Amino acid sequence: MEFQGFERENGEVGVRNYVAVIPTVGCANEVVEEITGRVNGCKALLHHQGCCHIPSDLETVERVLIGWGRNPNVAAVLLVGLGCEGVSIDRVYDEISKSKKPVEKIVIQENGYRKTVEKGVETVKKLLELAKESKRENFDLSKLTIGVKCGASDTTSGIASNPAVGEAIDKIIENGGTVIFGEITEIIGAEHILAKRAVSSEVSEKILSSVKELERKVRSLGIDLRGCNPTPGNIRGGLSTIEEKSLGAIVKGGSKKIRGVLEYGEKPTSNGLYVMISPGREIEFLTGPVAGGAQMILFTTGIGAPQGYPIAPVIKICGNPRTCSRLHEHIDVDVSDIITEGVSVQKAAERILEKVVSVASGEKTKAELIGYDKTVDIYIRGMIL
Repeated sequence: MEFQGFERENGEVGVRNYVAVIPTVGCANEVVEEITGRVNGCKALLHHQGCCHIPSDLETVERVLIGWGRNPNVAAVLLVGLGCEGVSIDRVYDEISKSKKPVEKIVIQENGYRKTVEKGVETVKKLLELAKESKRENFDLSKLTIGVKCGASDTTSGIASNPAVGEAIDKIIENGGTVIFGEITEIIGAEHILAKRAVSSEVSEKILSSVKELERKVRSLGIDLRGCNPTPGNIRGGLSTIEEKSLGAIVKGGSKKIRGVLEYGEKPTSNGLYVMISPGREIEFLTGPVAGGAQMILFTTGIGAPQGYPIAPVIKICGNPRTCSRLHEHIDVDVSDIITEGVSVQKAAERILEKVVSVASGEKTKAELIGYDKTVDIYIRGMIL
């Protein structure tokens, strides 16, 4: 199977061709929003991090900012800094530049609001002209990195949509592609099953230790995970325990061997299947694989989670016939016939794979069509100082 994408100078391939305008700190969001509001065709990645973090979180934020800029869907980048943030705009600039794509930077404290906006608008227009030089060409699936997520899950997630996605990503990996899944909170109680699929004892131990670390942190706060996860919506959808939720969630990771455990926003070193240390909440989770190079996300939902993402199309897959009917404007692939008509998981997976190819080749997802793709944030694990 082949898709039509945009080849970058470093050999990677995008499924979209955006100019990204990235604030290095949340304090620059208003300027970035003003710039992108004046120019069609660019994408803002507004977030709330970048300063007053512990060192490990600053490292994470910088890794994400660099990963956003280096994502293959991004043709060119404008960085907008405040000037006094903890994140180094120069370091982020230098690392993105290594991908050989055009990168520019502006600092608000050096220019003031209006001048920064005017310079930003002028710069983005020039970068958009450069981006237009890229044209779609044919590539095989080995050039794809796919993130996998489930959200607003119910009983149909584990019965229909997650198994179908798992089958689809097995095919992507067999064709040389790369897949990232995670949500550590949603493998609790099933981590031993994933650990058995690791390619080595080191990877197996890292899967287990990532869950232990999360549980340790929750206990240190003096709280009970129950009541937070499963969420009230999960419980209304028929999921009674975190273990039950996890058993349904992990099947979206297919059946292939797990090659490694990635830090949040880290890029895989080779093709195959990876677990990323990441939270369950959509806003922060989606950032992880995209910063790690994922050009697309497969997102299963039972009761309906509408989020997309600014620079990566998010394909929504649902196995709940009521949700597919009620929220049809959000659902890209309806696999509820697994339940209602006895269609095989394999047949449903073929439909998902067809959608992956068509979206990778330019077809817009439902979230892109209605503009439900603007909210992002970055997962940090320490306190704000």
